Amino acid sequence: MGKAVAAGNGRDNASPDPDLAIAVVGGGSIGVAWSLVFARAGLMVRLYDPAADRRAAVPAELGQRAGDLADAGLLAEQPAVIAGRVEVTSDLGDAVGSAGYVQECAPEALPVKRELFAELDRLAAPDAVLASSSSALTCSAITAGLAGASRCLIAHPGNPPYLLRVVELVPGPATAPATVDAAAAVLTRAGMLPVRLRKEVAGFVFNRLQGAVLREAYALVRDGVVGPEDIDLVMRAGLARRWSVLGPFETAELNTRGGIDRHAAIMGPAYARMGAERGEPDVVWAPELVSEVSASVRRQRPS
Repeated sequence: MGKAVAAGNGRDNASPDPDLAIAVVGGGSIGVAWSLVFARAGLMVRLYDPAADRRAAVPAELGQRAGDLADAGLLAEQPAVIAGRVEVTSDLGDAVGSAGYVQECAPEALPVKRELFAELDRLAAPDAVLASSSSALTCSAITAGLAGASRCLIAHPGNPPYLLRVVELVPGPATAPATVDAAAAVLTRAGMLPVRLRKEVAGFVFNRLQGAVLREAYALVRDGVVGPEDIDLVMRAGLARRWSVLGPFETAELNTRGGIDRHAAIMGPAYARMGAERGEPDVVWAPELVSEVSASVRRQRPS
């Protein structure tokens, strides 16, 4: 996909790359955050927003966030140098016309995104990747009937992406594999950690995992088991510390002698009972599923 596939090392102090232009469409909080991600990696960014007040506010917000990162020792360049790589424009065609990669950051409303992607498909270069920051809307819903749907996908970040580097790449049924490859290369160049979903699912992975914890947390408070402050304490001082180092599967591998397989045998029935209490009987871990997970973890973390 032309220049969009160019990838580098994603260092914060990378030299400006004249061969890869980035467009950010939407100057709200996530648009400013994405602009900082790309500019910090040495990429030139054109940010579009239709509202004059938003365009006027972007430079100060960008400078403030860059300054905060610098104060925390998280930038290798002066904030002004990084902010200087972002140009704000009122012309959508000017923003996306020469871009190899477009990150859409419009409000989370399907009609808005559908209309905007039709414009992006019309205005952007034929080989440009069109990525949406959508948190829940699927690519297939956004691009239904779009001629250029093959170059579109979801690139859903954690917030803010300049601190949470994981970004979910979620293709729609019409998305070309080359589009996912190109997006992964650009985002890796920008210092992100792309996670490729194998198929489209509502809520993606980040929000489904987060939602599962929140659903149980609310239920525990509702049922009088524990107060909200203690839910947060358990997460802050317990699970969050564990999961900041190891994921849930890695934790299970190290938690029990015999690894994931033994952990599933011991704890699986208990978790199945908990799931059934919540009306979720499908949480039973089938032996073949456990074996698949166990083999993957051991490939990644051989003993």
